[in-house]
Amino acid sequence: MSEIELPSAPGYFISRWREQGPVDMDTLILWREEMNWNTWLPLAEAALFLDAAELLALLETVLSPAEKATLSLVRRRMLGDTRLQQVIEDALDIARHPETRDLALEGRLRMELGLVKYENGEIEGAKDDLTWAETRLKSVALGSRDHDLALINKAALHTACGEAIMALTVYSEIPRNGNHANETIALSRLGASRICASIGHDFDAVRHAWNAHAHALMANQIGMAIEGGALFLDFSSEAIDDTAEVMQVQVENARPREAGEEARELKVHPDDINDVFEWCFAHLPESHAGNDRPDLRAMVSLAHRFDKISHFDSLLKNPDGVEDPILVAIVQNCIEDAELKSLWDVRLATLTMV
Repeated sequence: MSEIELPSAPGYFISRWREQGPVDMDTLILWREEMNWNTWLPLAEAALFLDAAELLALLETVLSPAEKATLSLVRRRMLGDTRLQQVIEDALDIARHPETRDLALEGRLRMELGLVKYENGEIEGAKDDLTWAETRLKSVALGSRDHDLALINKAALHTACGEAIMALTVYSEIPRNGNHANETIALSRLGASRICASIGHDFDAVRHAWNAHAHALMANQIGMAIEGGALFLDFSSEAIDDTAEVMQVQVENARPREAGEEARELKVHPDDINDVFEWCFAHLPESHAGNDRPDLRAMVSLAHRFDKISHFDSLLKNPDGVEDPILVAIVQNCIEDAELKSLWDVRLATLTMV
């Protein structure tokens, strides 16, 4: 008989408390062991974010001094406090003190310090802190949530500083077959896909987008899976070829290029295009409302490009149900019927009136 694997995300711990709690600490320890968590801090953070006050009060009694200091930082950020550098420095003092030292939390707090320094315009200091944090976490907490965040943040900092190749190098340190969370792999591949597209590495851009879509699915991150799928479709649209191998085979057979070797030609089988489009369309939210809908913008544009705009008939016939003016402008360009187009003209004018 196969074993049933319990969900391990902190949110499931909170859900279990709400369904079966309140329970005593011995039961919480058992739940934590079943979900393969070896620290209380992520669970306390989840209780804080999800407003499980009674559980949070219980968990705070078993946090170490360094964990309490870190939770205090998280609480202040959640309440909108932006003056956090001194709070982080104080928490670092606790994480470094011989009697309360926590090597992994020291790495996380240095990452937090780097992010604050970046927000304050201290770019070199931010790079130093993020590099230090990633190195420490790689040493003491490889593949942990905090290590994953350090890698993603380090790559994002390089991207923000216009250092695309350095960001790509950081993303390459997150292997698909390592210990990293599927969500982390998906995030890294989204970033890598965009960088590769920007430097003309078409096959790698499509490969990374495919992997982002696949790993987001494994992580049950539907929005991210749609984002990865939309990138895959966008970057593949000029390379559809009936003779191409299916993308999963191409991905599995991909290998680094040798020095001087030409880039691999991009060919994408139409079945992959159709399957990814249909999945993304089927998993879009039912509502078209919201003043910032990048998911619908991308999918409507792709539907028009792939002659699948009829999938969005209900949206096209209901301009008043759309609140995103950019989406309205995109839909305008997809409509040929003059009468319907005039309705969308009115909707755009309504949304953009000052």
